[in-house]
Amino acid sequence: MAAKFLAPQIQDNPTGWGPCDVPDQFKDMPYQPFSKGDRLGKVSDWTGATYQDRRYAIKYQSTFGSMQQYAYYHEEDESTFQHVYKTNVPKPLYQRGRYMRNQRNLKNQRNQKGQQMQVLGKGNKRDFGFQNNKNWQKQQYQRNRWNRGGHPPIKNRDASVTVRPEWKVIEEMDFPRLSKLSLPNVDDPKDLYLCGSLEYYDKAYDRVTVKNEKKLTRINRIFHKVTTTDDPVIRQLTKTEDSNVYATDAILSTIMCCSRSSNSWDVVVQKIAGKLFFDKRDDSEFDLLTVSETSSEPPQEEGNSLNSPRNLSLEATFINHNFSQQVLRNDGNRYKFEHDNPFLDEDEEDEVAPVGYRYRKWCLGNDINLVARTEHDSVQSAPNNEIQFINIKALNEWDSKFSGGVDWRQKLDTQRGAVLANELKNNACKLAKWTVQAILAGSDQIKFGYVSRVNVRDSTKHMILGTQQFRPMEFANQINLSMDNAWGILRCIIDICMKLPDGKYLIMKDPNKVNYSLKRNCCIVWT
Repeated sequence: MAAKFLAPQIQDNPTGWGPCDVPDQFKDMPYQPFSKGDRLGKVSDWTGATYQDRRYAIKYQSTFGSMQQYAYYHEEDESTFQHVYKTNVPKPLYQRGRYMRNQRNLKNQRNQKGQQMQVLGKGNKRDFGFQNNKNWQKQQYQRNRWNRGGHPPIKNRDASVTVRPEWKVIEEMDFPRLSKLSLPNVDDPKDLYLCGSLEYYDKAYDRVTVKNEKKLTRINRIFHKVTTTDDPVIRQLTKTEDSNVYATDAILSTIMCCSRSSNSWDVVVQKIAGKLFFDKRDDSEFDLLTVSETSSEPPQEEGNSLNSPRNLSLEATFINHNFSQQVLRNDGNRYKFEHDNPFLDEDEEDEVAPVGYRYRKWCLGNDINLVARTEHDSVQSAPNNEIQFINIKALNEWDSKFSGGVDWRQKLDTQRGAVLANELKNNACKLAKWTVQAILAGSDQIKFGYVSRVNVRDSTKHMILGTQQFRPMEFANQINLSMDNAWGILRCIIDICMKLPDGKYLIMKDPNKVNYSLKRNCCIVWT
């Protein structure tokens, strides 16, 4: 049987080409012309917020312009409309955080009141007073803060030295015990030996402001950080003086301000023939400056990150060394002490940073005489042409977002007190140690420089934004630093070490506890 063939209906267009009429299956259907270059992969945008970025606003736009063939027009009654999609609508005041916190506090107070009523119902008439206990209220606040999920992440700090299993713990000291110690009425020290030379301070840096900032330059000079037993002057004084305790100002300030520290540190104590020598370990990072040590959120990045604790310490030490040399007048005019620098070699005379060393002796009572090496950084002429000895230190800003939110470039000129208060909060231990060093050396002034990064992501370029100076004792009173307490802490540790037999000991700050331990290395014993 032959197949049937039905001829299609052909429309003849005598005036052109193409169909003359729309086919029945395509009638009443809107048509939108498009080009071969148009993107057809656009998703359905029901909210109008998907392509708000200007870079992609015309990415899916048609070559023929905006077409409204597919636009939706709602013509029915609005009462039948039901909203499905819901965007983020601002909450009213009664649902915001402040109101919710108040409601939560009221709820806690009601719960506490209920507990109080239950306690009273059992006949314990004196238990109602615990609501006024400040310690109890503080514990409740911390507990509620923890339950709300607002607790900060706890990160264990690294110890400054690895404790060996054969070491024995001799004594442990905690914060409450150290903070109550006091040794008042310590006599003024006696100068035993003065050596070194100092350059004059350039007072032009006192006029540096944020608008008139200066670039921090790299100055290649050598800084001698010699420990106690390697000091040739101290070795000579052990033979001529009747002292029994020897140290440096850096070691003494660390011990005196130990109650303010958070990071781990260690000091070696050597007792030889009834004399104590406080030293630092050869491979330690004792001389590196800490950054945001006492901050509520200290830097916690690890590895080779720009803002890791060790890299920030290296940056702060680099800034402090260069700033203390840049603000000096390098014109060849120097103030010289009686003796030359004991650590100076003939071939590095021009490469060593000018420092004035003052070896001083204190009498702490009970036949305890302390000899320490202290340092001056520079000198300046007072209005009455008197020479003033000064210590120069630098505070550095690495990122205002992580250092209390105080931007130095915005507030240093107008609110310098707020900037310094923020530094006292974040670097309380470092500032206290600098102040103690200036007081021990007998400096007339202590100058602080404010140095900030040019770019927060670059730790190699810095700008000097300003300077500020204080009298050491007045600044100690401002930061609530008691020298009586500092001498008391030192005297307590000296008394403990004096009762021990001759040997080598280690004082270490526990990195994750608020105490200090005195350990003895049984492998190395002095006889």
